[in-house]
Amino acid sequence: MTERLPPAIFLMGPTASGKTDLALALADALPCELISVDSALIYRGMDIGTAKPDKATLARYPHRLVDIRDPAESYSAAEFRADALAAMAEITARGRIPLLVGGTMLYYKALLEGLADMPGADPAVRAELEAWAAVEGWEALHRELARVDPESAARIHPNDPQRLVRALEVYRVSGLSMTAHRQRQMAQNGGLQAPGVGQLPYTVAQFAIAPEQRQVLHERIARRFHLMLEQGFVEEVEALRLREDLHAGLPSIRAVGYRQVWDYLDGRLSCEEMAERGIIATRQLAKRQFTWLRGWESLYWLDSLASDNLTRALKYLRAVSIL
Repeated sequence: MTERLPPAIFLMGPTASGKTDLALALADALPCELISVDSALIYRGMDIGTAKPDKATLARYPHRLVDIRDPAESYSAAEFRADALAAMAEITARGRIPLLVGGTMLYYKALLEGLADMPGADPAVRAELEAWAAVEGWEALHRELARVDPESAARIHPNDPQRLVRALEVYRVSGLSMTAHRQRQMAQNGGLQAPGVGQLPYTVAQFAIAPEQRQVLHERIARRFHLMLEQGFVEEVEALRLREDLHAGLPSIRAVGYRQVWDYLDGRLSCEEMAERGIIATRQLAKRQFTWLRGWESLYWLDSLASDNLTRALKYLRAVSIL
C-alpha cells in the first residue's frame, strides 16, 4: 500500500481578491502555518505598496518568506522553491499543515513542477536586449519572442520587461526557447504533466479566489491603490530613494506601484498620472494572474464576495481528504 503524502493547501488568486483574509480564517480554523508566495512581500521596508499584513497581523499569524530580502537583493524562483520546501518540511514535521498563500504564480509553478535547467544570466546579452528595447520599445522584443517562443510570448506581457528579457536571454544563450527547456525537463520526468506529480511530496488542495465579475476586482484595485497613497506610499518610496544603492532597474523597484511612484518622484509623472498608471499596472498584473490560473489544473474556485468561503473551503478539504 502506497504511503499517504502529507497535506498542503495552496490559496491563489489575483491581487486584491481577498486571499489574505481567507488565509487568516483558515489559520484560525485549522492547524495551519502560513507561507507567503509573493515576490514583493519578500522585501524589507516595502510594506504599504505591497499590501503587506501589518505588524499586529504578522505577530498573530506569522508568515514564512516575508521580509527575507533587502530591496537591493534579488530572489529567484529557484531560491523560493528551496525556501518553501524547507518551510513546508518544518511545518509538516510538527504535525501541522503548510498553507501557502499569494499571487506569484511562477513560484507555485516552480514548486509544483520543479524548474527546468535554464542557462545562467549573461550580462552582455541582457545589455544588448535592453539597448534594443531603449531604441525600439518593449513591443519589438515581444514580437521577437513571439517568433522564437510563441508559448512564452502568450504568457509574458509586453510590459513585463524582466521576464521578457529573461526569455529572450535564454534563447540567445542556449539556442533553445524556455518552452523547449521545459518540454525537455518534462520528458526527463517521464512525461508527467499533472502539477505536482513526481515533484512535490505532498497531497495538495488548490484554491483560487476572485470576484466573479472582473469589474468588481478593478474597483477593489483602484480603492486599494488610493488607500495606499493615503497610508503613506509616496513617503515609503521617498525613504527607499534616500539609499544610494537602490535604483529603478532593480526587481524590487520595478514592482507594481513602486515603479510608478518612483517615476512620479523623478518628476516624470504628475500625481494624478502616477495614480492612474499604478492602477492600470495593477490591473495588468491581475490579468496576467488570471491567465496563469485559467490554465491551472485541479483548482477549486471561490468568489471573493461570497459570505461562506470558509465553510466551502473546509467542506472541500474534507472531501479531498486533506482534513
